Amino acid sequence: MSLKKEVVVSEKAPAAIGPYSAGMKLGNMVYTAGQIPVDRATGKVVEGGVAAEARQSLTNLKYVLEAAGSGLEYVVKTTCFLADMGEFAEFNAVYAEFFTDNPPARSTVAAKTLPLNVRVEVEAVAYIPE
Repeated sequence: MSLKKEVVVSEKAPAAIGPYSAGMKLGNMVYTAGQIPVDRATGKVVEGGVAAEARQSLTNLKYVLEAAGSGLEYVVKTTCFLADMGEFAEFNAVYAEFFTDNPPARSTVAAKTLPLNVRVEVEAVAYIPE
C-alpha cells in the first residue's frame, strides 16, 4: 500500500507566512506546522500576553486539525515553543484548558525568537479517526 501525502488547509486558521503547509496528512496521521497566535480575521498577532497568545495558537491548531478530519482529542504529541520559560505556568494553565482528558505527550522548549516575535508556537501530531 502506498501512502500519499495531502496538504491540509483551514479556512479558519491563518494562512502560512512562508513556504510551508499548515498541515500534512499521511495515511491516518496529520502533522501540523507550528501555529502562532495570529487572528485570521485581523491578520495580526493577538494582544494580551502569553495566555492570550497560547489560547489563539491552540485555537489555530484546533482549526488545522479539524480541517484534516482530526481534532484535539486525537493529538498524540505536541511540541510547544515559548519565548520565555518564565511564562511556562501561565502557558500551561491555558494548555490544560484545551487538553483536559488524557493529554498528549509534550515537549516544551525555549526559543530565543519566534516568527513575528510571538511568545508562543505549538505544533502537533494527531491521528485521524476512521
